[in-house]
Amino acid sequence: MSDNHNSHVNYLAVFIALCVFTGISVLTDLVHIPNKAVLAVIVLAVASAKALCVMAFFMHLKFEGRWKYVLLAPTTILAIGLPLALLPDVGVHYYMIDVPQVEAGETETSHSSPSAEDADKHGDSHSSEHEAAETHH
Repeated sequence: MSDNHNSHVNYLAVFIALCVFTGISVLTDLVHIPNKAVLAVIVLAVASAKALCVMAFFMHLKFEGRWKYVLLAPTTILAIGLPLALLPDVGVHYYMIDVPQVEAGETETSHSSPSAEDADKHGDSHSSEHEAAETHH
């Protein structure tokens, strides 16, 4: 296996390319693009292009051998595994609200929240002082 270290990089050209990509990023912020999907594609494409330029030339990954893919495998596994592991907690509503919230303008006797009489009928023996203390914490 031969080491091909032809690593002469025109850093000025890379710098100019990064400046152009940054200019495109600024223009997408200044120009009103009504379609959010098009805006997202432009912003992500520019960010990916900038990241690829930095990785390939400034981190010299363009001139490394195929072993860089072996180092990338555990990172890829973690990048896929972490969101999958957190999906039950974040993606699916795992936690339920125990106490219904009172909206502005609603009273305690509205249908959206149970009254104190209903709570006593169902065996809930929370006093109003305890509930008031809970809301302040």
